[in-house]
Order: sequence, then structure tokens, then C-alpha cells
Amino acid sequence: MTSTGPAGPWKHEFVSVDGVRLHYVRQGAGSPVLLLHGWPGFWYEWAPVIPPLAAHHDVIVPDLRGFAYSDKPDVRPEEGYVRDVVAREIAGFARALGLARIALVAHDIGATVAQPLARLFPGLVTRLVLFDPPYPGIGRRWREPAHAREIWYQIFHTLPWAHELVGASREATRIYLRHFLTHWSGKKDWVTEAELAHWVDAYSQPGALRGGFAYYKAFERVRTTQGDAPAETLRVEAPTLVLWGEADAILPVAWADRLPEYFSKLTLKRIAGVGHFMMREAPDLVVDEVRAFLQGAR
Repeated sequence: MTSTGPAGPWKHEFVSVDGVRLHYVRQGAGSPVLLLHGWPGFWYEWAPVIPPLAAHHDVIVPDLRGFAYSDKPDVRPEEGYVRDVVAREIAGFARALGLARIALVAHDIGATVAQPLARLFPGLVTRLVLFDPPYPGIGRRWREPAHAREIWYQIFHTLPWAHELVGASREATRIYLRHFLTHWSGKKDWVTEAELAHWVDAYSQPGALRGGFAYYKAFERVRTTQGDAPAETLRVEAPTLVLWGEADAILPVAWADRLPEYFSKLTLKRIAGVGHFMMREAPDLVVDEVRAFLQGAR
């Protein structure tokens, strides 16, 4: 399969970073803004916000390694899919595009990449916008009994045959992805059959399910008690806006309590009625908040 996903006002391009070919979409001009997707996602999850942001910025939206239309290195997850490795690759991606300074907007797995990227390359990252971010301050709460029913999929993704089962047919892939896209959303009406088909296309690319699941295998195999580590060793110094949807089933808004320990220059806003996929559930709000924050107004 060679499709790069839905057409639009954006350009589909590729760049090689240390031998890994990354697909990305680009639109607009001005100061560069990178949008980093999560799971189950790929570049297209940002589609509603790309054109309005591109009216003011150079908007660049890659598929992370392992996802959709980027390369999917078949390497040991603990070597190729740990967050620091992916963060360094995104820094290389920025260099390959000739970008000296970037703003980052990210959620889910993208947010777990954006944080080490901002720590490792403080001269590169100017500002950070995160939605409902997994961050070290969540700590052991992630696996407390009350939350266990929400994270079954993470254990499932570590099984060696999981990607084969989910990818056994297009219908199996559709059912699996539809569950997460709807269950994690506070406003679910964006998950139409037409939109869902784009997700199924992306995750039907050879190796895409395996690549996405590799992030969870990497997390399991290099798990540490980061939540118990001194916060100053994991602190992000870049100005950071966190928008946390109060209807997110997988990342409860109560877990925002320790954000100030890990982000030195933090602005936190709780968003009522919105869940995990804020860029889809409330795109106008996202555009307004991101634009204002990048201009330094909020």
C-alpha cells in the first residue's frame, strides 16, 4: 500500500532521518509548529486544525516511526521505540527540514515524545502545548485497581500476536479502532464511518499495527518508577500550555495535580465536556488556544 492518506490543502512529503523515511504533511508559512499524534492516531487526526493554524504558521505534521505512512523499523522495541530514541529522531527530522526553532503541539504518545524532546533539545523547542499528557507525575496511579479496566489494551499490545489478531481483517481493525476513538471521546459524533475509514486505511498499511504496538512493548520493557524520581531531573523548562479534557476516560483530569512539579512555566486549563481527542472534539477551541499561546498572549 502506498497511499499517504486523505487529500487536502496540505502537501504530502517524505524525508529520511538516519535511514528512516518519515512521512509528513505541511501547509502554511511563518514560525514552524510540529503536531505530534498519539495512538490510535496518525497525521490525519490533526486535519481539522491544520488549515486554520496554517493561516499563521508553517504547520508540519509527521507520522511517527512505526505509524501509518512512515517507515516501521522491525527492531527490538526497547531499542527502536523508546521515547528518547523517537524524540532524537524528531529532532533530526526538524534539522532535515532546516528548522532551527519549533513549537510543539502533542498528545498521547506524541506528548510522551515531546517531553524528552523539550528536555534534550531546549535550544530547539520554543513552546509546548500538550493535551491530557501522560507525564511522570501520574506515577503508580496508572495501574491502580480503579484504572485497570481502562488499560487492558496496553497489556494486550505487548503480546507477540496482538497485531495479527487486530489486523486479521479490515473489519477487525475497524471494530478495534472504533472502540478507542469513541470510548475516549467526550464528544463522539466526529467518529463517522467516513472518518473511521481513513484510520482503517492507515492501520492497514503493512507493519502499522505492529509499529504502533511496539511503543507499548518498549514502555513495558524499559519501565522505571519515573514517578518516584526527583521531579527536577524530568522537568521541562519550555513554556507549556496543558489543555486537559475533563471527559477523558483514559487520562483523568485529577491526574493534572502534579504538573507544576514537572513543567517550570505551566499554564493549565481544564476543558469541560471534551475527552481524549481534543483536536477532533473541539477544533476551534484548540486553534484559538494554540494560536494565542504561541503568540505569548496566554
